[in-house]
Amino acid sequence: MKRFIFLLILCIQPAVAQTIETPEQTPLDVDQFIGYDGYDNLYTITGMVLNKKGDAGVFRFTDFQLGAISSVDIINPLSVVVFYEQTNIAVLLDNKLTEIERINFNLLEDFANISTARNAGGNKLWLFNADSQQLEVYNYRLNTKNIISLPIAEIVTDQTSNFNYNFILTPTTIKVYTVFGGIITSIAFKGGEKIIEHNNRILVVKDSLLYETLESGSSVSTLKTTQISIQDLQLSKDFLYIYDRKNVHSFAIKKPKN
Repeated sequence: MKRFIFLLILCIQPAVAQTIETPEQTPLDVDQFIGYDGYDNLYTITGMVLNKKGDAGVFRFTDFQLGAISSVDIINPLSVVVFYEQTNIAVLLDNKLTEIERINFNLLEDFANISTARNAGGNKLWLFNADSQQLEVYNYRLNTKNIISLPIAEIVTDQTSNFNYNFILTPTTIKVYTVFGGIITSIAFKGGEKIIEHNNRILVVKDSLLYETLESGSSVSTLKTTQISIQDLQLSKDFLYIYDRKNVHSFAIKKPKN
């Protein structure tokens, strides 16, 4: 089983395991900052509109009949997953935010109310079934489901994932599941509000502070950061992005040479 350790990010200074450099600041006025994809395109939400801005231009997607956007998964820029919890529908978009496919969970034979939907790769989605309180992997091409977890007794505060793992935040724990089924680990952590992940490096927001889990079992020095109000955030490549409703603060995160 993989071991995780927690790191409280408090200020900017060199550390034994890694460093966070002084952030760059970019003005931004949107309702929600989603993040940057692998091609440095910026995704945001304003009202009920998903926006994408990059070298190729500006693209938008909206369907007012579906209600407010609950989440956007940009792990694959060629298949962006937009989920609408209010209407129980997920929409897949291409790199120009043109609709590829629409998955209406209300019309499935095995009906379920879905609270989260994220990209699991290979025509599959991570789903959290709000009725059974279980994590599932749904193949929308074959219309098949694999149940990944036992029922989770606690409220799911937040969730993030990649193609291989799903990270669930509850009021008392961080639970890590594999796409092949089953839990890898459950880490005691109280009061987490948001969770993000990249390359199995996990950040959790609690009381406007950031905590980090790593796959290393070695000691990690405490880092410091400037006080920034955290509205949205993203961990991508070697950058941490924090949005405070006025600016996107870009932290370069680097691991020191051995």
